[in-house]
Amino acid sequence: MKRLLLIAAVLSLTAAAGATEYKRADYVARLQTCEAILQSTMLYPASAIPADVLHRAKGIVIVNQVQIGLLFGVKDGWGVALVKKPNSQWSLPVFIQAGELSFGLQAGGKSIETIYVLMDDASTRILFKSRFKFGLDAKAVAGPLAAEAERSTETFTAQVLVYTNVNGFYAGATVKTGTIAPLVAATQQFYNTDYGIPEILFSDWVAPQPEAQPLMNDLQRLSP
Repeated sequence: MKRLLLIAAVLSLTAAAGATEYKRADYVARLQTCEAILQSTMLYPASAIPADVLHRAKGIVIVNQVQIGLLFGVKDGWGVALVKKPNSQWSLPVFIQAGELSFGLQAGGKSIETIYVLMDDASTRILFKSRFKFGLDAKAVAGPLAAEAERSTETFTAQVLVYTNVNGFYAGATVKTGTIAPLVAATQQFYNTDYGIPEILFSDWVAPQPEAQPLMNDLQRLSP
């Protein structure tokens, strides 16, 4: 009974967190965290995402999650998504929420940092959905490391390459992820606009915010 009560408490806290209204400083902190995840992933050349992968990429999703489990597993988090526009410039980042509920014997908690590299235009368009799953709405496989770049060409047939916990893994295995949902209202609030996710990502109608520029600059530098 105590265990079930604790599970209920965890689920309640997760739901409450999703309902919280955040201030601009909270969104800035999320952007900075996602920038740090990208930088730490690319810190060591041998374990980084290959430059050719980022050069060919059509989009990227950076997610920071916390997983807590007892009998139920709760994975909740947030992140940002960007696309590469036809002029090869990276878009403004939009905010997303990422969560998952699983069943089975499990215990403990951990932090999970994941980068999804979107390799075709179709995978970027699923960012417009209210909810989606990589591996279900788009084929996802574990991405190659820079040290294995010579073997990476066969993974380019996948729509999404996945890098988890800073290190990438080249296994060719299918990857299933939790549900990801664009945070439309949060993104509109941050950019002070009424435009939707497609316009914010693909148009030049929304003014960049200075706090988003470092992440955009990093991506531009890494995928010239």
